Amino acid sequence: MGYPERRLRRLRRTPALRRLVAETRLSVDDFVAPLFVREGTEEPVAIPSMPGQVQHSRSTLVAEAKRLSALGVPGVILFGVPERKDSVGSGAFDPDGIVQVALADVRAALGDELVLIADLCLDEYTDHGHCGVLDARGQVDNDATLALYQQTALAQAEAGADVVAPSGMMDGQVGAIRAALDGAGRCDVAVLAYAAKYASALYGPFREAVEVTIAGGGDRRGYQQDPANRREALAEVALDVAEGADVVMVKPAGTNLDVLAAVRATVDVPVAAYQVSGEYAMIVAAAERGWIDGPAVALESLTAIKRAGADFVLTYFAGELAEALGG
Repeated sequence: MGYPERRLRRLRRTPALRRLVAETRLSVDDFVAPLFVREGTEEPVAIPSMPGQVQHSRSTLVAEAKRLSALGVPGVILFGVPERKDSVGSGAFDPDGIVQVALADVRAALGDELVLIADLCLDEYTDHGHCGVLDARGQVDNDATLALYQQTALAQAEAGADVVAPSGMMDGQVGAIRAALDGAGRCDVAVLAYAAKYASALYGPFREAVEVTIAGGGDRRGYQQDPANRREALAEVALDVAEGADVVMVKPAGTNLDVLAAVRATVDVPVAAYQVSGEYAMIVAAAERGWIDGPAVALESLTAIKRAGADFVLTYFAGELAEALGG
């Protein structure tokens, strides 16, 4: 008796056959590693809610960047943990701010061997924890914030960033940053826009990592996207592309695979996805309890993100999986 479905099963029979017909291939080239760098420390500081991740010192950051580059990881994105914060987040655009000096350190050590991406936001540097400056009513002042984003982009470009990545979800942020970079003769610096960034409950470990608390128990739902909305994400992405984004990002990745697929089908620019801190922490925590095979689940989840349309993925598993994949 003929079973047409047997044709499908025949091609699953051995590992070699499965490799031969695989539709999606995940490699070290698909990873960007998020790294935290802390001002005023000589030793790395563990992040309790993200086992295996640390706040680096400047010297250990360079060592980690060298390790990742040797494994074949093509890029890193830097997040700063400053010693002092203020109402306008001045550490974000200070030429001597922690991310700027760290960018210069890594650039001096590795040259162009590694793509250096700088997260461009104010929340790590403000004493109120919001992604922009506040007006007299305590609300984020969009236009005043854009001027500071421009200053930050220029400081990061001068320090050695190949790519700046605005993550604050301010209206017009991509256009303002592109204009500032071009006006300063830095047309070479690319903009990776956090274009579809949801107000997710999965960011908790990250906020511990960068020591951010939103004042008054507030949230960012007034400027980040509602997780219930898909069409809104496509509209945000289209606006960022129109303003000059070189790459657009969907965040979080795992809970928004439908959005990721829709964005990939809609735009011609590269599409990134961020497997965020909560996604990482859940996999690691379950693996520590013996409930799942952690590396296998990490690999499966990242394959699904790529299958949905991501050209590359920001993931805290970058180093671990680069080793496993033979980077």
